[in-house]
Amino acid sequence: MTVLYKANMVRGAEWARFFAERAPQLPFRLWPDIGDPADVHYLVAWVPPDDIATIFPNLELVFSVGAGVDQFDATKVPPHIPLVRMLEPCIAETMVEYVTMAVLALHRDLLHFINQQKEQIWREIRITPAKRRRVGVMGLGRLGQAVLERLSAFGFPLSGWNRSPRQIEGVTCYTGADTLPEFLAQADILVCLLPLTSETRGMLNADLFARLPRGASLVNVGRGPHLVEADFLAALDSGALSGAVLDVADPEPLPAGHPFWSHPRILLTPHNASMTSPDSAVDFVLDVIGRHRRGEALPGLVDRSRGY
Repeated sequence: MTVLYKANMVRGAEWARFFAERAPQLPFRLWPDIGDPADVHYLVAWVPPDDIATIFPNLELVFSVGAGVDQFDATKVPPHIPLVRMLEPCIAETMVEYVTMAVLALHRDLLHFINQQKEQIWREIRITPAKRRRVGVMGLGRLGQAVLERLSAFGFPLSGWNRSPRQIEGVTCYTGADTLPEFLAQADILVCLLPLTSETRGMLNADLFARLPRGASLVNVGRGPHLVEADFLAALDSGALSGAVLDVADPEPLPAGHPFWSHPRILLTPHNASMTSPDSAVDFVLDVIGRHRRGEALPGLVDRSRGY
């Protein structure tokens, strides 16, 4: 029963080493060296090959190497094959670090100071206490809850919005489309951690920006297609938004000359907010395989109806 890895090949070599150490009895292969396709029972991939059910007739599990699965065409994964998203701890830890960095950068006017330094301007900006800077997080899954827990240490008033109900200590939680305007109205810094679905695609648009407090700022660590670029740039230029930290874009990488590269109120990073650690990811995959063999519930199992 072979495990086949199809993703970043540099990190794939690390996966191979950890599998050899921790599960030497379980054959492990790196794409495109698939061996006998009939032996492949477990596929770990960023983007799976087309017609995987035909290529691998004995496939039992498909893993995403990332926390999301929107890069998958789920229709190509037969419904009887469980699709599992990655839940290893490094993804949450690194996401928490990044969002904390981004929120603090916006809170403490770092984008303004970067621009002032370029222009050799020495001008202070009055500090707004954290207790007066409201932070709202869209998406209250594992990552969103971890982010809110860390941000609570700084004294920001915190709120969260989610499709399904959540109760989080110290966080005002909102549920469903009807409550979205109320949630947005008190988010001075808005963090998008939503999964990308047909419902959330294009959600960061002119209507949403108009419902934020004027001069609010944005952190997008969801997916590039959440953001309507023209609406976003118009909101920045009009002052409806004062700044943004973007870790995702559409397409990726952005082409040369794209306005995000040079906009003075955008800090752009290359989809690097969080990263799967091969060390702990291998442990997660082995744990899920063991649970599957024993007929137990699988952590990270994707609900195909919701898309995450």
